[in-house]
Amino acid sequence: MITVTGASKRYGTFAALDDVSLEIPSGSLTALLGPSGSGKSTLLRSIAGLENLDAGQIVIAGKDVTNVVPQKRDIGFVFQHYAAFKHMTVRDNVAFGLKIRKRPKPEIARKVDELLEVVGLAGFQHRYPAQLSGGQRQRMALARALAVDPQVLLLDEPFGALDAKVRADLRAWLRRLHDEVHVTTVLVTHDQEEALDVADRIAVLNAGHIEQIGSPADLYDRPENDFVMSFLGAVSSLNGVLVRPHDLRLSHIDAVGSVAAVVRRVVHLGFEVRIELAAADDAAPLTAQVTRGEAELLSLQSGDTVFVSAEPGTTTDSGRLVAYAQA
Repeated sequence: MITVTGASKRYGTFAALDDVSLEIPSGSLTALLGPSGSGKSTLLRSIAGLENLDAGQIVIAGKDVTNVVPQKRDIGFVFQHYAAFKHMTVRDNVAFGLKIRKRPKPEIARKVDELLEVVGLAGFQHRYPAQLSGGQRQRMALARALAVDPQVLLLDEPFGALDAKVRADLRAWLRRLHDEVHVTTVLVTHDQEEALDVADRIAVLNAGHIEQIGSPADLYDRPENDFVMSFLGAVSSLNGVLVRPHDLRLSHIDAVGSVAAVVRRVVHLGFEVRIELAAADDAAPLTAQVTRGEAELLSLQSGDTVFVSAEPGTTTDSGRLVAYAQA
């Protein structure tokens, strides 16, 4: 659906995008994930036509739109802070794009009713934006973007201004919505959990480059470098090698290859337990993640000494095998 080839964009001496190429399949939900300044929002805004590239090409559904104005790119766009028409009801906000396209009134009524049902706002059509919660306003924003049947839906940190519980609820809702409407969607986020939870594919950006593209499982289990591994999930460094917290094994028995560490904190997180550790050799702090059953068997408390090793078969960014002896 979307092909970006050799995209470059500079602001003075700062390279926001540096020869970026990306393909986004039709009907997919692709997340652009990266830290602030990585280029993810610039890439999204370039696809939307809100930024003009210094070099490169953007093709949507086989049409070169590199120099096409946003209104003619057939896209829907939702920002983090959605500017609704405050004097209009929910129904009129959602219908706005259809009205300016002079669609027949019966078609507008049918489409708006359908979308309000889909986004769970059927009972709110006569309310005004000020009478909605933040999560409801974002669902209204998505309904409005979808009303004109865009080929592409672009979401720029759409849930970033909401609290954690509402964000989690809307992530699940967005995934269900996408499975219903199947519109090609690109989501910008700096939240690794959000990307893993929602997306079919993730493109990890860093300093204007794409570090890796793939499914959430591919990127999490087979990261191509340290940046991808550390950005897509928690990591610890054991004997100079990056490992996931759930790949660390703890024991009261010293073994060849294990590292002595002191328990600093035991955090119970429902079905799992996080053990925060300080290596005895003053190396970087370690965090292990164990099941409740394992934690009960270990019976660890702050100040205890424990021996840390890695699960056999754990792979690092370069594919090297971590083969520490186990207790």
